Amino acid sequence: MKIYAGIDMGGTNLKFGLVNDRGEVLFAHSSPTPPDLHQLLEEIKHIWKILKEKATQPILSIGFGLPGIFNRRSKMIHRSPNYPELNGVPLEPLFSQLVEVPFTIHNDANMAAFGEFCVGAGQGLKSMILLTIGTGVGSGIILEGRLWEGVNGFAGELGHVIVNPEGDPCKCGSRGCLETEVSSEKIVRTYQLFSGSTESLTSEEVYRRAKSGDKAAKKAFHQAGYYLGIGLASAINLLDPEKIILGGGVMKAGDLLLQPTLQELKKRSYLLPYSQCRLESALLGNQAGFIGAALWASAHFHRPK
Repeated sequence: MKIYAGIDMGGTNLKFGLVNDRGEVLFAHSSPTPPDLHQLLEEIKHIWKILKEKATQPILSIGFGLPGIFNRRSKMIHRSPNYPELNGVPLEPLFSQLVEVPFTIHNDANMAAFGEFCVGAGQGLKSMILLTIGTGVGSGIILEGRLWEGVNGFAGELGHVIVNPEGDPCKCGSRGCLETEVSSEKIVRTYQLFSGSTESLTSEEVYRRAKSGDKAAKKAFHQAGYYLGIGLASAINLLDPEKIILGGGVMKAGDLLLQPTLQELKKRSYLLPYSQCRLESALLGNQAGFIGAALWASAHFHRPK
């Protein structure tokens, strides 16, 4: 059995673990994401020590999934809206001081998409889109059985497709991105606008109120679903994928979000690609990122020539 490691960096937690060559998880854990780069590097060093202790044999490689627009030419994060400490930092020489095995670096959502493609809801497909909706919107695209990276590695950012030109400013520098219109934070703000409430809430509380019949809460999810439908219709019309896989905390809202999404999606998509594209839930949960990162490194370094 061969063993590979992966680390998935989120805004709140670092998820990490070990997988075998079939993508089965041998060990999984998480720790809080440190607030600055120095502490982040120290934590990665500590995580690597834990991974080596948990491995029953030498780890062959490790993959890192990091938040932000990763330039595969310069090997740097061009822009990380939610962790700007990474912006413009030469990551390869830093990481080479922390781990003594071959490693890869890529965007976290792309790695989650690769994980779902290899061993999750995307198994057996040639084309798929993964969309995760939480505090932000992450996405990755598989085309013709390969992760679609684009010329520089920036491809797949469906969360920054414009769905509302007059919408809220986005941390990416644009306005009205899918991320700004369907994120958990936006659902809370929309509820506050519709209800006139100024109380501090989470999207989970808005969901509970919607389930209890609160009209403003229902409208907040309906508006998010409206914009999500616009974004997904654009993706279907552009790429004609076999499947769109949906994950992330916001998707736990179920039909409150999905019904208006499907209504708008059907209105704005070409009928044939819409009818042949399946929408399904992600299977790997919050482990998708480190699984995908581990398998990406494995494929990069250990795939038969």
